[in-house]
Order: sequence, then structure tokens, then C-alpha cells
Amino acid sequence: SYLKNQKNPNYLSLGASGAVSAVLFAFILLSPWSVIFVLFIPAPAIIYAVFYVGYSIWMDRRGGDRINHSAHLAGAAFGVLFMLMMQPSIFNHFLRELGNPSFRPLG
Repeated sequence: SYLKNQKNPNYLSLGASGAVSAVLFAFILLSPWSVIFVLFIPAPAIIYAVFYVGYSIWMDRRGGDRINHSAHLAGAAFGVLFMLMMQPSIFNHFLRELGNPSFRPLG
């Protein structure tokens, strides 16, 4: 983000949304079928993740909304990669969970 916008005097990037994305995607890796609520609408976490990544890529390319979508994407990638580096067997757990859908609410 910095390199892309280093000459843009109107560009600002402040917040913790990238870190929140990292935590969210680490959770999705562990429990992809958990039901999460997005604007009070229930959705399986893995479905939310697909739409979140797609929307973030689209809005990052489109621009104009003063939101650092690349930070969201980088945070999501970091959350997944960090979990896999710390415990590589989580990947097999994720695949097993994907193959056995069981929609369960958080909590």
C-alpha cells in the first residue's frame, strides 16, 4: 500500500482492519463452517471468506472509497500463513472440516 501510494498526498491509512482480517481468517481456517453474522445476516464463515476476498480485490482495483483494501487482503493472508507456519497440520484439519459441513453458531 505504501509503495503504491507514496506520491499520493491524499492517501491515508490508519486502523487495525488488517489485524482484524488476520484473526478472522485464522479462525476461518480452524472452523470454516461456523456461522457468523454479517450485518445481522448469518453466513458460513468459509462463504463469507470467499466473498470478502473477492470484494476486497474488486474494491482495491476500483479504488475511490478511501479504504485500504489491500491491508484487508494482506491481513487475511497473514492470518492463514501464520497459522500454517505455526502448526502445519492445521491445513489437514481445514480440509477435513471443509469435507464435513456442519453449520454451527459461534458460542
